[in-house]
Amino acid sequence: MHHRTPAEHRARWERTADDMLLAVRPYATDGHGLIHLPGTPSHNGVHSDGLEGFARTFLLAAFRLAGAAGADPHDLAGWYAAGLTAGTDPEHPDRWPAFAKCNQAKVEAASIALALHETRPWIWDRLEAKVQRRVLDWLAPMVGDPMPGNNWIWFQGVTEAFARTVGGRWRQQDLDRTIALTDGWYAGDGWYSDGLTGGGHRNFDHYNGWAMHLYPLWFCRILGDAAPAGLLDRYRERLRRFLADQRLLVGANGSPLIQGRSLTYRHAALASVWTGAVFDATPLAPGETRSLATRMLDHFTGHGALNARGLLTLGWHRPFRGILQSYSGPASPYWASKGFIGLALPPDHPVWTAQATPLAVEEGDFAQELATPGWLVSGTAADGVVRVVNHGGDHADPARPHADDPSYARLAYSTHTAPETPGDPTVPGGSADADPLDNAVVLLDAAGRASHRRPATRISIDGATAVSRSRAHWLEDATWDVFGGPDTDYTLGPWVTVGSALRGSVEVRAVRVDGDPGPGHVLRVGGWALAVDGAPSDADTARVEGTDGPARVEGTDGLISLVVGVRGLPHSAVSPGSDSNALGPASATPVVETEGPVAHGTLHIALVHLGGTDPAALPQVTTGADGTTLLADVTWTDGTRDTIRLPAPDPDAYDPWKDDHRA
Repeated sequence: MHHRTPAEHRARWERTADDMLLAVRPYATDGHGLIHLPGTPSHNGVHSDGLEGFARTFLLAAFRLAGAAGADPHDLAGWYAAGLTAGTDPEHPDRWPAFAKCNQAKVEAASIALALHETRPWIWDRLEAKVQRRVLDWLAPMVGDPMPGNNWIWFQGVTEAFARTVGGRWRQQDLDRTIALTDGWYAGDGWYSDGLTGGGHRNFDHYNGWAMHLYPLWFCRILGDAAPAGLLDRYRERLRRFLADQRLLVGANGSPLIQGRSLTYRHAALASVWTGAVFDATPLAPGETRSLATRMLDHFTGHGALNARGLLTLGWHRPFRGILQSYSGPASPYWASKGFIGLALPPDHPVWTAQATPLAVEEGDFAQELATPGWLVSGTAADGVVRVVNHGGDHADPARPHADDPSYARLAYSTHTAPETPGDPTVPGGSADADPLDNAVVLLDAAGRASHRRPATRISIDGATAVSRSRAHWLEDATWDVFGGPDTDYTLGPWVTVGSALRGSVEVRAVRVDGDPGPGHVLRVGGWALAVDGAPSDADTARVEGTDGPARVEGTDGLISLVVGVRGLPHSAVSPGSDSNALGPASATPVVETEGPVAHGTLHIALVHLGGTDPAALPQVTTGADGTTLLADVTWTDGTRDTIRLPAPDPDAYDPWKDDHRA
């Protein structure tokens, strides 16, 4: 295998950026103001999607130009300057949508502002004065706009910061609000919650990196000396701490964690890694930064993220609509431009000249808690897999039951597996069949319908163990989305408390159910879903019966997913999926279940394995009680011991089991 030199790494990044930028040009309007990429429009409409095509690729062009000090063999500056001229002309057929008519335009304005700042000598400074004024007129309605309470405030902050530096409109109150809200969303240890849901820090995902860390630092970069004193250092310190965790969340295959929304932005996950290098706000050695970045770029380009026309598709590897959101349109994946921030660094920067170093998971096994998001993390060098067990945020309002969004509500995520996401979430009602299955602990009602988890409450996280609790519920309309799903009738069930201990490839998953489970309520514990060989099953709800032994699946990549019921879960099965997994057209999930209806207050335990081989040995688990708290004592194969503590729910939390409630 050829190992690239540092110079070859840089050349490959430049070539990839150029190829991507040239590939979109055939889809541009005559004036270059809009880029209409082929595919199903987002719910924002074709006009908005066309602006998205311009703005997000302009961001890529900006990083490419800035790092090359304006060297421009493909006339990126001239091409995008023409688009700026046409897009801001109210009389031009390429005119951009106004903010008042198109909310999404506010998102794209930030990419345009950031790109204009980075390319100022080659684009902004060369625009005619009347075009500069039109750009600022288009941006001006952002001033005073009450932006939504999440990362969107930074689109306003960055846009007004740029306008301030070039004579446009801005308002100090807007900048102050952006800074203050961001401080309120800072959850500690480098992690932000992307806004507060139900007043709490519950929204942990890749937006930490590609929005909540990136924009504050660029805001300071744009303002320069006008930035508030101490702000840059505060943001740098937070990013440095975040990257100490993020470096653990990339597999040896180069994949970031497959969790959260907007996953089709793919290597935008590198935004924070590169930003750390740009602002000297990283604990990573330069060689690790480049190694991590190049491995991730290789991962996506090597798995078909770019189609035969050189366009990024809506999906993860192949085109796959199951991981999308209603705002995902044909140009949305080009937020991946943020993964190319490293090109803004000059070729002689250490990230481009130092020798590459191994990724964290290649250096050796690790297991640790990430207390702020409520995650247990385990990386294993033998197979390169990084696993996260999730007892923290679920992007849900704790005041109401939600359907489970598979990208947030599952108990575990990894760099080598994707959650089961049947249907097309961009279509109203398109995800209604998505009963929780993989990495889910559910009660099956008399009709076989699985209960949902969101909202879940974190009980504890300590070292290698974590515990959370939720109220089982069944929804009349189980359509899921990241923002909670529709208001619908629902039925409440018992409290379900789940505790995990994670080391190596194995999670010990302990469950207690409190309250009258109702007739026929079977407890089911699902393991990791894997893409598998063979034609997709037409009946993805069909069950392939197993034995009373482990439920086992071997994936197309050789990974093994295994679930062993070691207490109260004697029945095993494998559930096939059809076009429900981002990693392949056919998938399968191992599950174990109780023999019959679950009993109140009893302890159930499963061992859940994901690894490159079957486990050589499994941990031993003994059970006990400490008053009303049930205990699962785990002895790992190396002699290490952990105790999972599952407390009973507070009696005051019980309410009469009613049949129908309103969300």
